[in-house]
Amino acid sequence: MKQSVKMRGPSASMGFMGVLCLDSSYGNRTTEQQTGCRNKSEHCNSFCVFCDLSFRERNLCYELLIKQMCFEPFNKSMSTLNPKEFCQWNSIKSPYDKFTICTEERADCLLIPWPNKLVERMFVEIHSNYFKSCPTQELDDPPPSIVFALVMTPICLIPVMVVLVVMKTKNGDRRT
Repeated sequence: MKQSVKMRGPSASMGFMGVLCLDSSYGNRTTEQQTGCRNKSEHCNSFCVFCDLSFRERNLCYELLIKQMCFEPFNKSMSTLNPKEFCQWNSIKSPYDKFTICTEERADCLLIPWPNKLVERMFVEIHSNYFKSCPTQELDDPPPSIVFALVMTPICLIPVMVVLVVMKTKNGDRRT
């Protein structure tokens, strides 16, 4: 079920990218006039300006930001891959990492906890869309001979170690 996100204020007609470059006076406002922004970088400040001017809640803004700036680029980069490559970590590592970092940076800027339910839902969607046909490797128990060797080795070593300690102390040889 898709929800539409309504923007408010003077930026509603400017579109997403127009607002990111909009209000240069935002940084000059007093602390009471602006909502907190984790990082004082220009990049992060532009997200805070956009969200504060356009949305009542930062969570709604965060959702829009990660859909447009993280999820869409991820989908675009995955569409360039052959579906057989979806199960090869070397092929998907870069877009997957970029998506993760993108969502985390946006959340950090907007003082939103990460991971969060929205990001978890997106990861579930990504996995169900791209990785559902990847084979899973189930681990089996090792053969009985290996289990026997791994269990018997310490069992046999314990009496040997006890005998060595007893012999060493019985002879009065206290050298190490």
